[in-house]
Amino acid sequence: MNLLTAKNISHTYDYELFHDISLELNERDSVAIIGISGSGKSTLLHILSTLLHSNSGSVWLFGEEVAKMSKQKLAQIKRDELGLVFQSHYLFKGFSAYENLEVAALLANEEIDPLLLERLKITQNMPQKVTELSGGQQQRVSIARVLTKKPRIIFADEPTGNLDKTTAKEVMDLFFEYCEKENASLILVTHDEKLAFMCKNVYKLENKELLRLQ
Repeated sequence: MNLLTAKNISHTYDYELFHDISLELNERDSVAIIGISGSGKSTLLHILSTLLHSNSGSVWLFGEEVAKMSKQKLAQIKRDELGLVFQSHYLFKGFSAYENLEVAALLANEEIDPLLLERLKITQNMPQKVTELSGGQQQRVSIARVLTKKPRIIFADEPTGNLDKTTAKEVMDLFFEYCEKENASLILVTHDEKLAFMCKNVYKLENKELLRLQ
């Protein structure tokens, strides 16, 4: 089943960032996008995840064009179907780690999975305030929060930037397992080519174009 389609996406700020980019994402797909800093990787991810509108072209989610969705429908899809992981974790600082997960679980009407916490090695951190956690621990809590809501598409922008190599690989394995189990998919933006080539499909954003490498 097709989850996302991008057709002829172009975007310009003071200069043209990229043009005529098309991409498809099906269930259990994993897509990595690499490229030098400033090539537009994060901007493209933001367009695909509906955080930004492209200057031209269209994005389709679950068979429906985003631009033609009602605000209510788009808000519901963002809440229930899309999961965003950023290098900056955006956790609620006044809350404990557990309370951050609890908010996500309540909004999505899901349960917090103890096995997920064990896989991410954050079980012992649950009572702690977010501000008491290291950068790597905060990142893992952020990943747990996203997976707790059971999204159909995970958008991950440098999700392992604060993690050591071993933990980064473990997180990627967790993403892949999740996609297989939940019929979900992953779009990853990263500078780390080793992580990128763990994905089924690898693209490079270069000279304003999206080139397929794998």
